[in-house]
Amino acid sequence: MEHLVPQRQEAAARRKPSLHVALAECESEILEAQKLRWRVFADEMGARLPSRTPGVDRDLFDPYCEHLIVRDEDNGRIVGTYRILSPEQAAQVGSYYSETEFDLTRLAYLRPGMVELGRSCIDADYRTGATIALLWSGLARYMQERGHETLIGCASIGMRDGGHNAAGIYNRLDDAQLAPPEYRVFPRCPLPLDRIAAAEKPEIPPLLKGYLRAGAWICGEPAWDPDFNTADLLIMLPMSRVNERYSRHFVERGN
Repeated sequence: MEHLVPQRQEAAARRKPSLHVALAECESEILEAQKLRWRVFADEMGARLPSRTPGVDRDLFDPYCEHLIVRDEDNGRIVGTYRILSPEQAAQVGSYYSETEFDLTRLAYLRPGMVELGRSCIDADYRTGATIALLWSGLARYMQERGHETLIGCASIGMRDGGHNAAGIYNRLDDAQLAPPEYRVFPRCPLPLDRIAAAEKPEIPPLLKGYLRAGAWICGEPAWDPDFNTADLLIMLPMSRVNERYSRHFVERGN
């Protein structure tokens, strides 16, 4: 009978999961998404999270956010999530999360239509293009239905190498990938680029690569987030700039 166990494992590995994306509809779904965030950020990445409840990543912005989730319908697991802060709710809480890391003064006039993304993560067993595409389709549908014009958020780059990869990524950005001066933001705790040797062949994280391919701008130099030990870039994606191929792909998936 022993040979049946690896056979079952192989069959499970070949199984294509039945994934579904939607906004969380109840507190239990939000809690499960927050537990997923803890597993990824604290247990896997070693982040120091401010949550008062061990095992649950929750901060003062969570009650004001909507939570986009990807669920594996075959086993009920939430395997991916994004936190979405609408402009109306940002006004209620008093700021965007990004403002804890960046001075967003130059983006002030965009606030009425500016949505913030955050706390994006995917379960280690589901880190595929399909899961990322579903999250993006959910975001596309959200922006269309609400009529919002601009997405912002922090794209994180791990700092376990001392920041060399992050410096290399920033140094290799071309003019088309950098936001115009009127959209530049300023890190409150800048990554000291002048004291870090930039990697010659930096590896761009898949999520950041996806943002850039979709047409996002990088709005300035990276901030250092000591709690997550990441270099964070503020990305901005006006809906009018979304690459046509990406727009068609994600909107079709979202319908």
